[in-house]
Amino acid sequence: MQKLAIQGGARLNGEVRISGAKNAALPIMCASLLSADDLYLSNLPDMHDVATMEKLLQQMGVRISTVARGATFNAGQVDKLEAPYDMVKTMRAAILVLGPLLARFGEARVSLPGGCAIGSRPVDLHIKGLQAMGAEIHIEHGYIHATAKRLKGARISFDLVSVTGTENLMMAAALADGVTTLENAAREPEVVDLANCLIAMGAKISGVGSDTITIQGVSSLHGAQYRVMPDRIESGTFLVAAAATGGKITLSEARADILENVLDKLREAGASIVVSDSHITLEMLRRPKAVNVRTAPYPAFPTDMQAQFMALNTIAEGSSVVVETIFENRFMHVQELRRLGAQIEVEGNTAIIKGCAQLEGATIMATDLRASACLVIAGLVAQGETIVDRIYHLDRGYEHIEAKLSALGAQIRRLK
Repeated sequence: MQKLAIQGGARLNGEVRISGAKNAALPIMCASLLSADDLYLSNLPDMHDVATMEKLLQQMGVRISTVARGATFNAGQVDKLEAPYDMVKTMRAAILVLGPLLARFGEARVSLPGGCAIGSRPVDLHIKGLQAMGAEIHIEHGYIHATAKRLKGARISFDLVSVTGTENLMMAAALADGVTTLENAAREPEVVDLANCLIAMGAKISGVGSDTITIQGVSSLHGAQYRVMPDRIESGTFLVAAAATGGKITLSEARADILENVLDKLREAGASIVVSDSHITLEMLRRPKAVNVRTAPYPAFPTDMQAQFMALNTIAEGSSVVVETIFENRFMHVQELRRLGAQIEVEGNTAIIKGCAQLEGATIMATDLRASACLVIAGLVAQGETIVDRIYHLDRGYEHIEAKLSALGAQIRRLK
């Protein structure tokens, strides 16, 4: 099992290119199932979850031709309408093939998902929505088996805001007969990116970016060329790492407009931030000030940045409160941060952090994707050597993170 060894104390300095967004790329790759034509996607990130999704689509019969930072997907000869357990168990996003398969082929058999352990993410919202559109769905032997002659437009109101639920039903509705309205829909930029790709393929969608999305179904979609948006969570992670180490970095190929809550919190922590075109520059000339964080669906503070800010708060001046409202198990990194000397108390979904002047290196274990990034940031500021174990979580959602950090001056290496 691979590990990262980090020698703490180096300030991050330099420029880093932000990769394409994993959480946008995965649903957009699934959208290729909606058309028999070529879908060329550029700015695809090179990471484990993207590779897993490619394997899943290829198992179904999708032909994929890869080029540097991109690939062409052709679903003209799909012959297997199933997402098996051994593929789905490692990546919950595989549930996103359900809507496209059902909409275009009238049938889908998808394993109930596994994935990371941060909390319950039920698929019942997907199932109820497809049933409202006329699908017959049965759960048998751990699989969702769905059939429909042709899905019908429907009015669907989500009980809870669900990103993947919104994405799955939006893709299904693109080929449905009639108008579908999604109420209490997710507003995340990655949902907007998927909608823009579908529109480029000929879908008729309005209201994206709001909590009500309207889809006028069409009989077929065509091919397109589309560039995946930059990863706002990777952007935020590097900015927090620079702030924690007292460094100065510039992000290239980034978007500040989808990162406003994170940038506001970093300014509150004492960072100087300059935004221009596709660049974001952060400089931290002092010890960070503690900042309170409360996660909520977009456009509020993202749950995927909670762990990174907790790492920042462990060495900040003062005390802070972090409240997690999205996932019930997303404080598993707290125990590992304590091993480095962090002073954190947890009460339910609230963590209270008392900043300390110095963390101390130790061997720690990653428990999920964003916890991994949190522990890397903590290792960058800890005195001595920190070993981060179980980094396969990190590889699921960050493109060559140790190479990018090394280029910024971090003393970090991968142990095999």
